[in-house]
Amino acid sequence: MFLAPMEDVTDIGFRMLCKRYGAAMVYTEFISAEALVRSIEATMKKMTLRDEERPVGIQLYGRDVDSMVEAAKMVEQWKPDIIDLNFGCPVKKVAGKGAGAGMLRNIPLLLDITREVVKAVKTPVTVKTRLGWDMNNLIITDLAEALQDCGIKALTIHGRTRSQMYTGEADWTLIGEVKNNPRIHIPIIGNGDITSPEKAKEAFDRYGVDAVMIGRATFGQPWIFSDIRAYIDGRSDYKPLTVDEKIDVLEEQLKINVERIDEYRGILHTRRHLAATPLFKGIPNFRQKRIEMLRADKYDELIKILEEIRELITNTSEPSSVN
Repeated sequence: MFLAPMEDVTDIGFRMLCKRYGAAMVYTEFISAEALVRSIEATMKKMTLRDEERPVGIQLYGRDVDSMVEAAKMVEQWKPDIIDLNFGCPVKKVAGKGAGAGMLRNIPLLLDITREVVKAVKTPVTVKTRLGWDMNNLIITDLAEALQDCGIKALTIHGRTRSQMYTGEADWTLIGEVKNNPRIHIPIIGNGDITSPEKAKEAFDRYGVDAVMIGRATFGQPWIFSDIRAYIDGRSDYKPLTVDEKIDVLEEQLKINVERIDEYRGILHTRRHLAATPLFKGIPNFRQKRIEMLRADKYDELIKILEEIRELITNTSEPSSVN
């Protein structure tokens, strides 16, 4: 189980938590090649790695050969275990400028970048991409072979097109086709809608992928990796985290972010996890407390609210309704 690279999410604190709970591979937030080459301070800070989180990948995105090659050479100085090339990000500010999933509209350039980066660095190079630009251009089966010929060591496929963004259901059938192509010999990593242990197991059993990459389902629950691992391994002795322990993890994440950045931005960085965690679903009359939690801008204030939520969950008459 791999932690997907996500902007403003997979900072070092969150990566360390996911690693603690069983993520086999983690990735940095994606790095703009142009920003890295220009030594933009905010971009450079994203490159901080720790030995405890290995294996870890640094993911790059860009839209021209020269900057991607130069950036990849720079990335090697941080000694990541892999360099991953992002040809899958669908957001307008990236894909609309020809980078990320925008590369799916210029396959010759996509392959040129991949080929030249592979030649320029000693670190293993991998790629993350999508099924194609839209439903009329589902090119992944041919693209996978072409990328393999460029020398990449693994390929991650998100089971949607760029035009789908994150809507609808991920189509794993084409991921399975790539994996079962006898001409493909590199590892294939499946990505998209892995939100439960059952879905992760199906990805392995039905489609034969070598790994699954989990993105949005990790928000507010880094322990999802240990839950999935135990389910796949059939561990009857596995004890999932208690509600108390899960709140402890969220408070630890908040503390890490505040200490790593500053109080205000550290809280902002943690909010999306607090907003998305399934831990608070099903709590009766929770709306007002949720609003307070997401409006808090002081560390002590937010910790106090989380402690009140802990007590609220403990005292609820239907604890079984809380994930």
